[in-house]
Amino acid sequence: MVRIVDGDGPLSGSGPQVRPATASRPAILGWLLFDWACQPFFTLVTTFVFAPYFAASLAPDPVTGQSLWGYATAAAGLALAILSPVLGSVADATGPKKPWIASCGLVLFAASFALWYAAPGQPQAIAVALIGFAFATVAVEVAAVFNNAMIPHLVPPERFGRLSGTGWAIGYLGGLVSLVIVLGFLAADAGSGKTVLGLTPLFGLDPAQREGDRITGPFSALWFLVFVLPLFLFTPDVARSRLRLGEAVRQGIRQVGDTLVDARRHEGVLRFLIANMVYQDALVALFAFGGIYGAGVFGWQATQLGLFGVLLTITGTLGALVGGRLDDRFGAKPVILGSILVLALVCVGVLSLGREHILFVIPTAPAGEGLYASAPEKLFVGLGLVIGAVAGPLQASSRSMLARLVPAREAGRYFGLLALSGKVTSFLAPLAVATATAIFRTQAAGPAVLILFLLAGFALLRGVKKA
Repeated sequence: MVRIVDGDGPLSGSGPQVRPATASRPAILGWLLFDWACQPFFTLVTTFVFAPYFAASLAPDPVTGQSLWGYATAAAGLALAILSPVLGSVADATGPKKPWIASCGLVLFAASFALWYAAPGQPQAIAVALIGFAFATVAVEVAAVFNNAMIPHLVPPERFGRLSGTGWAIGYLGGLVSLVIVLGFLAADAGSGKTVLGLTPLFGLDPAQREGDRITGPFSALWFLVFVLPLFLFTPDVARSRLRLGEAVRQGIRQVGDTLVDARRHEGVLRFLIANMVYQDALVALFAFGGIYGAGVFGWQATQLGLFGVLLTITGTLGALVGGRLDDRFGAKPVILGSILVLALVCVGVLSLGREHILFVIPTAPAGEGLYASAPEKLFVGLGLVIGAVAGPLQASSRSMLARLVPAREAGRYFGLLALSGKVTSFLAPLAVATATAIFRTQAAGPAVLILFLLAGFALLRGVKKA
């Protein structure tokens, strides 16, 4: 790897910063494929297949299912809030990031695989689903902390936006491919017994037992195992320090407090992290409940949910690619602010929909035959496409903005703080959605809560001077 020295350490005591001019193409490709490896878990399990199956078929009813899923998401967020900054600091102290990614990958593999056993009618199925989902979520998110911390060691700052955006785009593409495979060949409609492509499920998967939905756990686990390998084979890691693991753990824990103090001195970082905390809460909840909302409000089955996921993934891929280039040209802050405003408007639109009305009060004709036959369904799909188009740029520009704000050699602890800011209250939005849903007994409570989170994040980010 070619390296150059940058003597402008933005934090006190940071010293000269060593960063690469550009890593080799295989090294960058290996890093990019991490997003490809992780995305099927988010696409298949968190959003479009397993989560709707849980809410509509495993839980007693969709409202209870949305509440339970929200509580599991909140628990995972709380665990991430505790683990991410400490482990990020420990990884900085020891140097290499790959061993941590490998450890998280093993947990992700086991927890995702366990989802297969969340079968209808089994006495412990709900517990297995929620615990497996929570552990897998923690593992994949912590692994992303270490992967993100490698950005400053691969490309110079003027290419952070493009690298991050390309990673998100490749991740969305991986989610799209995995979704097509599952819905086209594995998951079948319980009524017809056929997949979206009109085929009998492969491997004898039983639609009545929802094996096509449950297979998403093992499928995501195997997908990750295969496609994370190029990262370990081709992407160079950070050099190992002289500290032993025990010393690194103690130093890492101390550095969490030091990082919080340093962030207050470092222009824009603390305010950005607080803003990220708020708007990422909303985004986590938006994705967690998107498929559940479609299944509960409109009664969508595997075909409708699957096509919805495909369409969102396509717009997400395009949005991430375009967003990365806008980031490098105009800065991360304008991209993030614009994305937040669009998402808030989308939530208003979703809130205005019902099974028999749009825009709150305008009645619609009953649904006819075919996919998305009613006007509310069509509008919900259109709003979903917009979510896909702006979610990628929002997340990609968030990590590129932080990469520009902090020293490369301390990226791990600051990306740990980014994960902390994205997760320390990430239980609040899902918890607020779950609680509001349970109290008002309507799934419309979800988007109403998220609008408040998005607007608060927008207001906070506007005050960040450095973009």
